[in-house]
Amino acid sequence: MLTYELKKTPGVPLYEALYRCIRADILSGTLAPGEKLPSKRALAQNLEVSKITVEAAYDQLLAEGYIRSREKVGYFVEAVERRPQPQPRREPAEQRREPEPLLDLTANGTEHFPFTVWSRLQREVILDYGRNLLLPLPNRGVLELRQAIAEHLLAFRGLRVDPENILVGAGTDFLYNLLLQLLGREKTYAVEEPGYGKIRRIYAAGGVTCVSAPMDAQGVIPEALDQAQVLHLSPSHHFPTGLITPVNRRRELLDWAGEARWIIEDDYDSEFRFDAHPMPAMASLDSRGRVIYMNTFSKTLAPSIRISYMVLPGELMARFQRELGFYSCTVASFEQYTLARFLTRGQFEKHINRMRRFYKNRRNGVIRLLEGSALAKDLQILEQDAGLHFLVRVNTTLSDRALTGKLAALGIRVKALSEYYHDTPGDRHCLVVNYSCLQEDRLAQALEMLERELREDSDIM
Repeated sequence: MLTYELKKTPGVPLYEALYRCIRADILSGTLAPGEKLPSKRALAQNLEVSKITVEAAYDQLLAEGYIRSREKVGYFVEAVERRPQPQPRREPAEQRREPEPLLDLTANGTEHFPFTVWSRLQREVILDYGRNLLLPLPNRGVLELRQAIAEHLLAFRGLRVDPENILVGAGTDFLYNLLLQLLGREKTYAVEEPGYGKIRRIYAAGGVTCVSAPMDAQGVIPEALDQAQVLHLSPSHHFPTGLITPVNRRRELLDWAGEARWIIEDDYDSEFRFDAHPMPAMASLDSRGRVIYMNTFSKTLAPSIRISYMVLPGELMARFQRELGFYSCTVASFEQYTLARFLTRGQFEKHINRMRRFYKNRRNGVIRLLEGSALAKDLQILEQDAGLHFLVRVNTTLSDRALTGKLAALGIRVKALSEYYHDTPGDRHCLVVNYSCLQEDRLAQALEMLERELREDSDIM
């Protein structure tokens, strides 16, 4: 008679525990091929379980071919090929985590998310839409959100768009990959130099040729784009320099695009200009339909709200529907309807205005601490209106790698501007200070520690 200790395990029905025990005995050879199993009644009595439990376990074994049934005779073990059971793969021991830095000037964060307003809108959406939230979505996103985005773009970016040309997706990474399929992998894509390295990596992973687009003080240089058919740029707020491309250079780039090339305008983080109104989008100057406008709510609201969108020229949207229209929308309707109300009721505008004031005060506080420290004579602050980061030029004899390494040893995590160059590496003695997550008391503490270190080690500056 089979004897098992069947322990109640959360999430595992009793019949499944019995099924697993019998299957293990069959695979190990403890139960030989052709051997008769106890009757359902007898096994249930022996294990002190219900007959229904045994019946369910036998049915599962039958369905998977581990046993066979002979009418009015009983259940018999099938001849099952017994292969060596794979050993659990040993994962390398968890790497020792680096201690949390005293100051992290590389992290992005979200302050003062409007939880109260957002949760109220979510409750409204559930009450108003009910089971309709479970229905399939239009592949471009729900119409209410696309209409709200179109109104927002007209009011704040000077961009008049048809909601039918807006495509909503779960993050810009997803949209970049759609564009690779839509524009073609045989084309050469140019990305800004210096620039955000992840974009280059996404394009490279997509199997396309990616080249650098050199920049001067006005942005990407059109004459240096001979190899490219697609240009990816951030003309309203370049990262990491904070550069804004003036209108004349924008027109030169549109002339470069002409009738056969494409420009992807990535408007990420353009909302956080403090001392001037955000510049109109480059797409608003486009009369030929060659600019693809992209933006996201991940920076302005929260990184976990993966709602991004792009505005495709009519020709491209028609091609998308014809060739890629089988793709489903990747953002839940619940989140889309909530964001639509957040936009149309003016809550997004209020949130952005509130966060501009908050981050401007934080930026000014950080700059005051730097300018008031003993290190000020060796620091030059650049591009103070560059959104949620700025550049600091350092008077030092160290290489950029050595400088950031020494700072890391002191608990200060920061990136050098040179890390954002791909084709033209070299020391620039410039640090990228991201202050969106910065705590001013920690900065003051770090500066005091740096001042003490300077007195002992004059090699830093």
